[in-house]
Amino acid sequence: MTSPILNRRTLLGGLLGVTALGLTGCAGDDAASASLSAADPLPTTVDPATQLIISIHTSQVGLTASGEIAKLPFKVKDWPNISAGPDVIQGFRAKAIDLANNAGIPPIQAAAINVDAKIVAVQTVHKPQYTFVTSPGNPVKGITDLRGKKIAFSQGQAQGLVVLRTLKEQGLSPKDVQLIALPSTKFLVALQSKQVDIAPLYEPAITKYLAEYGKDGATQFPMTAVDYLSVLWAPSEVLADSAKVAAIRSFIPFWAKDQIWRWENPDKWLDAYYVKDQQVSAADAKRIGTTLQQPYFPKSWDKALAWEKESADLLVEGGFIKKIDPEKLFDRRFEGIASAAVPAKYQE
Repeated sequence: MTSPILNRRTLLGGLLGVTALGLTGCAGDDAASASLSAADPLPTTVDPATQLIISIHTSQVGLTASGEIAKLPFKVKDWPNISAGPDVIQGFRAKAIDLANNAGIPPIQAAAINVDAKIVAVQTVHKPQYTFVTSPGNPVKGITDLRGKKIAFSQGQAQGLVVLRTLKEQGLSPKDVQLIALPSTKFLVALQSKQVDIAPLYEPAITKYLAEYGKDGATQFPMTAVDYLSVLWAPSEVLADSAKVAAIRSFIPFWAKDQIWRWENPDKWLDAYYVKDQQVSAADAKRIGTTLQQPYFPKSWDKALAWEKESADLLVEGGFIKKIDPEKLFDRRFEGIASAAVPAKYQE
């Protein structure tokens, strides 16, 4: 397994390296509006001149395809295509991102390294999104055959959490396998070079990888661990800017309804995102479409909070992070905004 010290150094190194991705824009360049405390009620009036930097590429694609993007009541200064949790955290630090969409684990990782950010919207999924994929010709038989194996592991991302949850399900600890610390963006190279035996992937990476290496013996097997949360989150300093808070509040219903538009219009979504944006074939996009899941938006965040606590406890038990207070991950002034924007069948 990787040592906790090495893990933290690896993460910080990755964060520092993200500056090379071009995160030189500064969300804080704009003149700040009235200061807002965490106890103040959320402002509801949106100044159309307000600008946000939103690093949610899928929302940009979805809102464009549905035609809703023109209805946003504020300006989007930029839609940087940055989604990996460690990269988003660095974007927050560089004041280059105002709002992002990630799994539940990056906010935990951010808190562990003293990056102050809050969750402002919650979506849940009920089925596994990730699949274990093997290196070419590797004889790993399935999730009951993980002991001693080299597993790609990114502790600050959902891909790391599902590995830890899978090990717990199988009665294993991180000491029973070899966790190879890598950012998820390096998983495909690690598989191809056989640096790791298996890695957790999601679509469309699974389809692209197996299309190239399936003939060489690469294969996939399902996992049962669910990555329950998808969250919108923002740096606390952004949440102290009343104009930006009003804009974020107004964006949450667009974000929630976009998830539903994708679910109810799969052909349009598959064509816009998987075929035209991600460059997979129409046939592969159709197959990927069978893995899409109905989105749910909880009225109460109590279960989400419990999930974050359980996830943080797993990371603490493994020696990967210091203990954090999960309550402080959430800005509960935003609780219920997403669920109120969607029909009852999408509420949880």
